[in-house]
Amino acid sequence: MRTRLLQQRLLGLFALALLLLNFPLLALWDRDVLVLGLPLFPAALFLLWALLIALLAWLMERTD
Repeated sequence: MRTRLLQQRLLGLFALALLLLNFPLLALWDRDVLVLGLPLFPAALFLLWALLIALLAWLMERTD
């Protein structure tokens, strides 16, 4: 039962990653703005990527 719930959550995380890293939503970050001296697009891309990895680690290391 728990493995099925984990599979559903991982599939949901995969779908979220597809949505966040796909062109229409990713194009929202393509602006000529600096954040802490970095262009917005690479900074946002790195933060989204790090967030997805953190969520994946949290899901995999979680003990119910």
